[in-house]
Amino acid sequence: MAGHLTLIDQIGEDIARFKNRLESCRDARIQKLWKDDIARLAKRERVEFKALVAAIRKQHDLAARLDLIYSVGGAGLPTAVSVLVRMPEIGQVSREQAAALAGLAPYDDDSGEHIGARHIIGGRKRLREALYAAALAASFRWNPQLMALYKRLIAAGKGHKRALIACARKLLIFINTVVARATPWQAHLPVVAPAT
Repeated sequence: MAGHLTLIDQIGEDIARFKNRLESCRDARIQKLWKDDIARLAKRERVEFKALVAAIRKQHDLAARLDLIYSVGGAGLPTAVSVLVRMPEIGQVSREQAAALAGLAPYDDDSGEHIGARHIIGGRKRLREALYAAALAASFRWNPQLMALYKRLIAAGKGHKRALIACARKLLIFINTVVARATPWQAHLPVVAPAT
């Protein structure tokens, strides 16, 4: 499945390349050729993605985990598939381990008395890219908790990219927790009446 997902990712990268070329092209004939290639590749991408999801659905345990991941606000089906395939350990590792595997864990850059900025490094590149793209949409529209986190970090003076990386890490933590507990995501926790 990882090879199949890599194929789908590579088709998406090819589409992006053709779109970039299209923006700078003024020749109508060449524009048509590239538009035809974009349409052909987009169709192949959809077909391959549906085939991958169908293969996942044939296996009961994978289908159940896919549904749990997909239940998290901001984790669309492509993101859910990417997490399931690229991180088979999901739900069986700690939140710190999950963040490190995805390359979203902050590491220090300290030496002696020098205190450097924290940064991310290593991890699974394609997984990190999928989570970052999902966090971009989730932090502005789909997940109230990530929206609040993003606003809080920006208000604290963090840059846009740092805030999004923190949101991607938090999204992965939500996904890991949901799979570990085998309980679908609840955007709003039920309000518990205070004890009297």
